[in-house]
Amino acid sequence: MRTSTSHLKPKQLPAPTWYLLDASQISLGRLASKIAMILMGKDKPSYSAWHNTGDKVIVINAKDLVVTGNKLVDKVYYRHSGFPGGIKQARLEELVDKTPEQVIVMAVKGMLPKNKLAKTQLDNLYVYSESSHPHSGQQPEVIKLGEKK
Repeated sequence: MRTSTSHLKPKQLPAPTWYLLDASQISLGRLASKIAMILMGKDKPSYSAWHNTGDKVIVINAKDLVVTGNKLVDKVYYRHSGFPGGIKQARLEELVDKTPEQVIVMAVKGMLPKNKLAKTQLDNLYVYSESSHPHSGQQPEVIKLGEKK
């Protein structure tokens, strides 16, 4: 028995939808996993792993990030300059105070696939520490996370 699966060509892909998420309502991991699914387009029937079928996501109120447990003090991010002895480290608490937008971007980046498409998917993420954003002209659809239905 032969079955066929149809795949969309890049020109046939639907235009991306804009979504708005509030970071003050949900924990970092749950927020990042929802954002990653939207950026990859896994919530759409037109999903394909080799096309950028994802939508655009705006995250507001990154400064009010919710982190459970002692992760603010215990979680440490490491990076290396490439030079001998060039390892740098920063606690999550320091990063949230300094650049809360970058914390969300790093969490989402870790949940995206490790391939060439991940950069274009991550370019569709816009994170702002305040509740105002310059994308009101796109009329983003508000997604409420953390509410009981």
